[in-house]
Amino acid sequence: MKKSLLFLIALFVFFSASSQKFDQLAKTPPMGWNSWNKYHCDVSEELILKMADAMEASGMKDAGYEYIVIDDCWQVSRDENGEIIADPERFPHGMKYVADYVHSKGLKFGIYSCAGKLTCQKRPGGLGHEYQDARTYARYGVDYLKYDWCNSSTQDAKSSYANMRDALFTAGRPIVFSICEWGSNKPWEWAGEVGHLWRTTGDIGDNWNSMINIFNQQKDLSRYAGPGHWNDPDMLEVGNGGMTTEEYKTHFSLWCMLAAPLMAGNDLQNMSAETKTILLNKEVIALDQDTLGRQATCYRDNGDYQIWVKPLANNEKAVCLLNKSDEKKSVLVDFALLAQIRSFFRGAGGGGRPGSMTPLTIDNYRIRDLWEHKNITLKETSVYIELAPHSVKLYRFIRK
Repeated sequence: MKKSLLFLIALFVFFSASSQKFDQLAKTPPMGWNSWNKYHCDVSEELILKMADAMEASGMKDAGYEYIVIDDCWQVSRDENGEIIADPERFPHGMKYVADYVHSKGLKFGIYSCAGKLTCQKRPGGLGHEYQDARTYARYGVDYLKYDWCNSSTQDAKSSYANMRDALFTAGRPIVFSICEWGSNKPWEWAGEVGHLWRTTGDIGDNWNSMINIFNQQKDLSRYAGPGHWNDPDMLEVGNGGMTTEEYKTHFSLWCMLAAPLMAGNDLQNMSAETKTILLNKEVIALDQDTLGRQATCYRDNGDYQIWVKPLANNEKAVCLLNKSDEKKSVLVDFALLAQIRSFFRGAGGGGRPGSMTPLTIDNYRIRDLWEHKNITLKETSVYIELAPHSVKLYRFIRK
């Protein structure tokens, strides 16, 4: 009887120890760059090293971006022992060399694989090689793993991703685990214990309709996000050419209000002044990186016109006025009312209490326009605000 009890205790300890993720990672949404949106399969050692150089030289690193992530197509096959092989022509020095170079810049290195037998571009996936690949990634010096869902057949999503989580934990190197199964199996309901972020939708496209439709799908997901576990509406398209500057400002603002991972996907070497202005806006980035870790909720929805509120640390808040329509809007905004709004955040699974902020009056705040970079002076607390088509106004209510 005692032997049986000891055996059961040993099993419990073993599975408790092995079924874990690295909890001290991604306490704020990860920030970095990913190769896919701009370069797709056209990745190489030379490209990644240049992007690392550009992240440092452009000011992106100083603004908080830290991960350089290679997406699909870096791998070509497996050897006779099942070891993953990087493309020897495109990555002649191997992946550890690339990781070491990225680390030498004070940045972190990310890589891509897939839970299925093959990746989305028909390269070898991770199925059946999870523990082997995790050890390989640890040996490379990987800091971030994006794990896709192509060619997954009849696999169960939660168990497939949990298997890779356990493999990463067993390998011993802290690696941010990015779950990319496109929201197909409602990952927000289970992925908080498995990964650090999870895709909530299909892939983003570099156009207004794709971006705003993805944003619309985030409306009811705020209670699932928080430090170490984030909803991921996909990577940024800012600077890739398919939207106007105003639309890219809206895209970036909304992602920051959502406390979304900020993974740039443009050519960092050749950014326009407008693109830099957006991606390097530290006041807007500060909303995304706020330590409270709350995702915005929609306070008012008038169809094409919405008001979103994001609670911040120190009992502050961000307010975003969004014009989704194709026409200019003039809207009456009651700043005194906005100052008194309490958040309607509830914890994952519906726990917690509504109204997690102490209500304050407008006299407790100074109000700052985060794109104009100036405090606003109100002669009256209710004023008309002009909103261009597909634009936002973004304000921070800062405690006096």
